[in-house]
Amino acid sequence: MDQEICNRSEPSEPLNVPNSVINKWQNTVNTMAKLMDVPTGLIMRLNKHDIEVYVSSQTEGNPYNPGDHEHFCGSGLYCETVIRTNKMLLVPNALTDEHWCNNPDVKLNMISYLGFPLTFPDGEPFGTMCVLDNKENTYNDNFIELIKNFLLLIESDLELLHYNKILGEENKLLSDYIDEIQDLREIVPICSCCKKVRDEKGFWQHVEHYLEKRTSAQCSHGLCDECAEKLYGKETVMRIKKRAEEREKERKKESKAQN
Repeated sequence: MDQEICNRSEPSEPLNVPNSVINKWQNTVNTMAKLMDVPTGLIMRLNKHDIEVYVSSQTEGNPYNPGDHEHFCGSGLYCETVIRTNKMLLVPNALTDEHWCNNPDVKLNMISYLGFPLTFPDGEPFGTMCVLDNKENTYNDNFIELIKNFLLLIESDLELLHYNKILGEENKLLSDYIDEIQDLREIVPICSCCKKVRDEKGFWQHVEHYLEKRTSAQCSHGLCDECAEKLYGKETVMRIKKRAEEREKERKKESKAQN
């Protein structure tokens, strides 16, 4: 997952989370920060090429606001590493850690960090759930288990939202198919001479235009055997068919030789 996220040319649109769920998440991060006695609890979200503060605890000394964002790749944020590795990250004191002493969160005096990846049911990253402190903090095992339990609650919401989105897309496709079938079940007025079709506004259209406008079908053009013989003669059509069959045999033979 490390480089794959940054190499995506067209990141997917972020999931639409209802306000009722966001409010529930807000209560969760507030409780998490208070129980752990830290100034900051966050839910971070990937938003196309950025990583943003999605939900921030309403606690004293928290310098982060919802909507704060950075370009994800190369940001140097603690959360970037969590998402890239898809693993928990614990930094007790960034000031004594040469790998983290210059990361952007240190400028906000957030020198300790504990974070976990938030993922969709298919394993795709949503973001992170994390806490930060302005003093050294080793975050004991009880705190780690606490965040894991809060994490399960958030991911259960993500799972429900994820499958609702898929179901909604499938229902839309089904609705479109039903509309197409209804169109095709109607009595269609066709000119007995030119074979054009009259639409509901009274305009005459070629049959392929009529079908393409009302369905997902795409029409292609060719000649049936009967019309081809009328235009070019039976012998010419037979020669064309024979050459086509010979070319197909040669193509299959070449393909078999290559394999």
